Amino acid sequence: IAMAPLRAPALVPILPFSPPPHGTGCPRIISRSQWGARAPKSRVPLKTPVPFVIIHHTAGNPCTSQASCSRQVKGIQNYHMNTRRWSDIGYNFLIGEDGNVYEGRGWSTMGAHAKNWNSKSLGFSFLGSFTSRVPNNAALNAGKSLIQCAVSKGFLSRSYTLKGHRNVNPTSCPGNALYGVISKWPRFKA
Repeated sequence: IAMAPLRAPALVPILPFSPPPHGTGCPRIISRSQWGARAPKSRVPLKTPVPFVIIHHTAGNPCTSQASCSRQVKGIQNYHMNTRRWSDIGYNFLIGEDGNVYEGRGWSTMGAHAKNWNSKSLGFSFLGSFTSRVPNNAALNAGKSLIQCAVSKGFLSRSYTLKGHRNVNPTSCPGNALYGVISKWPRFKA
């Protein structure tokens, strides 16, 4: 029996995450490993699809590059885990003014972002303080796209309700300027 000579398999380069094809409704999501996340101490599964999405701001400095946003997300994770003694960063996702979304606890882990609402919501936080200014268009578009992505992937109910953190807990979050913007988004209800 004649056998064909063995050939080495073609090498396929591993490329960094890139946005899905246009029309999928999902923004570019920087994974936990890409921003350098610590492993969570524990996790509680989130029963999806959830009926609510809650918008926050981190009330810190803005970030406009993947490097600076990654540093900020790491700092927030360290604060949540070391100072607040939480199991991980509190938010499901964070949104930078670089137009990227940063994976926090992700789609299927319960967050720690809104007391009494964590089991029935996804928490999306804009990186920066938005009391007197709104996030740039790159961040706002990424936020809207993330909501649509959550619906299309089945993690957020098609009949979801959008709320600001101040609508569910006594806080000024997500800042007056950002709150003014999200209050005009589809499915918002105070």
